[in-house]
Order: sequence, then structure tokens, then C-alpha cells
Amino acid sequence: MFDTLSTIAIWVAALGSGLACLLLLPLLRQREGGQGEEDLLARLYVMMEREGSARMADAEHQRARLAEIERVLTGRIEQRHQDTSQGLGRIANIVSREMGEMRLSQSEALRAMAAESASQLEAIRLAVNERLHEAVERQMQTSFQRVLEQLGAMQKAMGEVSAMTAQVGDLKRLFSNVKTRGGWGEAQLRAILDDVLPEGSYEMNCRLSDKSRDVVEFAVRMPVRASVPPVLAIDSKFPTEAYERLLQAVEDVNPDAERAARRALETTVRIEARKIAAKYILPPVTVEFAVLYLPTDGLYAEVARIPGLIDEIGRTSRVIIMGPGLMPAMLRTIHLGYVTLALEKRTDDIARLLGATRQEMLRMDGVLEKLARNASAMSNSIDEARRRTGIVTRQLRDLDTASFVGDMTDDPAHHEGPPVTAPLE
Repeated sequence: MFDTLSTIAIWVAALGSGLACLLLLPLLRQREGGQGEEDLLARLYVMMEREGSARMADAEHQRARLAEIERVLTGRIEQRHQDTSQGLGRIANIVSREMGEMRLSQSEALRAMAAESASQLEAIRLAVNERLHEAVERQMQTSFQRVLEQLGAMQKAMGEVSAMTAQVGDLKRLFSNVKTRGGWGEAQLRAILDDVLPEGSYEMNCRLSDKSRDVVEFAVRMPVRASVPPVLAIDSKFPTEAYERLLQAVEDVNPDAERAARRALETTVRIEARKIAAKYILPPVTVEFAVLYLPTDGLYAEVARIPGLIDEIGRTSRVIIMGPGLMPAMLRTIHLGYVTLALEKRTDDIARLLGATRQEMLRMDGVLEKLARNASAMSNSIDEARRRTGIVTRQLRDLDTASFVGDMTDDPAHHEGPPVTAPLE
């Protein structure tokens, strides 16, 4: 790089000398107009030679200085490169040593963690296997017991089915009588009421009003705080004829007969709901609605299949249609109301008991305050007695000391009179 710069400087100097000669040429022509051109060119050549020699010498000197500077800089750069290489080597050694130590410590820590995790996982696996084995054995025993019970129940049911098959004809003949059919629905409803509601929460064949001769099958007392609580009227209906015609039409796959039987069943249910609403919804003696009970789930399912029938009857006649599957749920809600009412009553009793207890505690606090005052007075009396006992003890000790000194000295002056003691406070 420095050789290139020196070469460029020499050429620049030569060009400068040439330009200077070209600039001086017109002047020399003006001053020496009579001389020949050759003398002028000779002088110019000599001047250019001298100028070029001077310029070359100067450029050589500059090139020597630049070479010296290049040598010094090169030495410094090499020294700095060596220092940097040595520093980087030391740093690399330190880093590699620390990384090795770190890797060693990490590997040891990882081995320890792996061992601990393996031991914990083994303990967890053993515990899980043990519990799973116990749970599987318990579940298998329970399942086998259930299977045996179900097999026994199935055998028993098969025997009962064979016995019931012979009684189906008797049931059909029995349900052909309207009065007998109504009595069966009433007995079924009474069994559900006895099973869910507490004793004495309903009445059978209850007359709701003195002005009316209509008697509802069941009147359930509602769990409310009142001297005379309202009742919920429940009446059982069993439209067997329309239901049987519907079943027969479905069995015969007769769509026309099925539609006719379904319309007849819908009409019967609407009529019975209007009768119940007119007879047994008498606020405030009763609540704002009544219940029409259908004794079989199959009959309730067919009524529920009629689009919008149950909702319309509930909206227009305020009569809720229930089957054997839904009636216990509603009765359990009423039973929950009785439980809540009993809890409220117990809460009132507990509140009264707490009030009486508070009064007794206030009286006890007064007694304890009096006892504390008496105990404080007693403590003061005991302290006073102990203080006076201490004074007497000190006087007796002084008396014993004085007598002992008199006996030892035999001085008559010591026997002239009794020792003087401090008066009792």
C-alpha cells in the first residue's frame, strides 16, 4: 500500500513539473523572442530534469519514511495480535475449565435428581398398583355380588311374570269396571303419598267448601306459615277406554283409528281437567292450581305425545298432569317445604333458647362480679393479716436477741427494765 502511494506521489510531482514548464514556456518565448526554439527546449528540458530529480529525491525520502512507518505499525499490529491471541487463549482456558466444572456439577445434580425421581416414581407406582389392585378386587367382588343378585332377581321375576300372565285377564276384567278402576288409581296415589309425605300432611276424600258437595280424593296441606294452610287438590283419572282404543290402533297399524283414538283421549283429558279446575281450585282454601293424576306411565306418555296438550291445560285450566314417574318428585318438593318449615320452627326455638341463655349469662356475670369483689376484699384481708404477722415475728426476734445479749454480758443496766419494743400497728 505504501509503495503504491509513493509511486502515485512521484507521478504527481512529474506532472506538476511538466505543467510548470508548460506554463513558463509562453513567458520564456516573450522574453527571448529572438533566440531559437531549440535553446528554449533545451533549457526547459534541463529545468524539467532538475525538477524531476528533486521531485524523485523527495519522493524517495517520503517512501523511506512511509516504509519505516509501515514497519513500526506492522510490528505494533503483530504485538497487539499476539497479546489479543494470548488473552483470548487465557479466556478460552478459563471458560473451558468453568464449563467443564459446570457440566460435571450439572451431571451430578441430574444424576441425583434422576435417582430421587426414580425412587419417588417407584414408590408412587407401588402405591398406585396396591390401591388399584385393592379397588379392582373390591369392584370385582361388588360386580359378582350384583350379578348374583340380578340373576336371583331375574329368576324371581321370571316366576312372577309367569304368575302375572295368568292374572292379566283378571286385571282386564277388573279395570272394565269404572268404580274399581278409580279405586285402583286412588290406592296407587295413596301409596305414593304415604311413601313421600310425612304423616298427617294430607286428607282423603276431603270436602273443600261447606257450600259445595264435591269431595276431592286427596288434599295435601302446603308447608306455609298460616293458621289454616291452603291445600293442593289431587284427583286420579283413568280413561281406560280411550287408552285401550289407542293401543289397539297402534297394534293394528291403523293410522286413521290411531288419530281418532288420540283425539278422543285428548278430549277426555281436557274435559276432566276442566272439571277439576271448576271443582277443586278454590283460593284461598286451595292453592292456585290442582293436579290430575294418571295411574300409568304409558297413559301419561301418550298424553304427553299430544303436541301442546299439557302446556295448554296448565295455562288455561291451571291443572298439572302428573304420572307415577313425576308425582314423587313434586311430593318431595312439598316434603322439602315441610323440612324447611320445621327447621324455621327449630330456629325460632333456638333463638328463644339463646335469648334465655343470654339473660342467664348476664345474671351469671353479675354474680361473678360480686364474687370478684368479695375475693378482692378477702385478698386484702389476707395481705393485712400477713403484714401484721410479720411485724409480730420481727418483735419476737428482737426480744430473743436482747435477752441473749443480756445473759452474755451480766450488766445490771441490761436488767433494769424490759426491752423497749415498737408498738403494734
